[in-house]
Amino acid sequence: MNHLRRIFLLVSFVFLSFGVASGSQYGGQKQEGAQKTPWNISGELEEACSCAAACPCWFASKPTRMTCGGGEVLFIRKGSYGNVPLDGLAVGMIGQSPEGQTMMESFGKWNFQYLYIDEKANPEQRKALQEIILAVSGTASPKREVRYVPITRTIEGSEHRISLGPHGTFSGHLVEGGLGGPAKIMNPPGADPIRKEYHQGLTTKLAYTDAGQKWDLSNTNYMHTNFNVTSEDYAKHAAGLAQKMEAMKKK
Repeated sequence: MNHLRRIFLLVSFVFLSFGVASGSQYGGQKQEGAQKTPWNISGELEEACSCAAACPCWFASKPTRMTCGGGEVLFIRKGSYGNVPLDGLAVGMIGQSPEGQTMMESFGKWNFQYLYIDEKANPEQRKALQEIILAVSGTASPKREVRYVPITRTIEGSEHRISLGPHGTFSGHLVEGGLGGPAKIMNPPGADPIRKEYHQGLTTKLAYTDAGQKWDLSNTNYMHTNFNVTSEDYAKHAAGLAQKMEAMKKK
């Protein structure tokens, strides 16, 4: 894949993920709430996948295994969706790219995309959390289901352990950079407002038994960062990428 083609796929991926404005499409489906209702969230991202660290998918490259399987969990310290408070809630997504394809070129055709909503949330909060995780992760697969589960995190020393009810768990720790301190990746090609920079680590365990899967992995990619983002951040990000995509089409 030449350099221009790689960039074009990257821009297309993020454009499809986030949309541009109210009434825009994510993978061909209109988002009824994500762009109409303003939201803001701050907290921590916990992310892990089956790739070796650092995950090449964020650099528009093929996964280190035949597929990239994993996901993200947003632990919201403080947030709101319109007038709906989201303080102390969590939401996650687990998905898997097709064999032999990059995460970005296969976006919209992933093997599955399952959403995990904090069971503590009331009906309004559940709807809000679903809209937000789709705004952040995009509509990656036509095979999508929603689960309402207990989402927990425990921290023991440097180890972070995340659980998605009975369906999955992962634990990870940061790795030290060559000049000391935790290793950090800044502004990778696939960066979005939450992952504009993140600390890099390794999993101690990555297990998942939903969506017909049975993962039991270790020493794979783990990422962590703090975030403070809004719906406006994602709209501006998508609009800028849309302009880049139009410029690339003319070349």
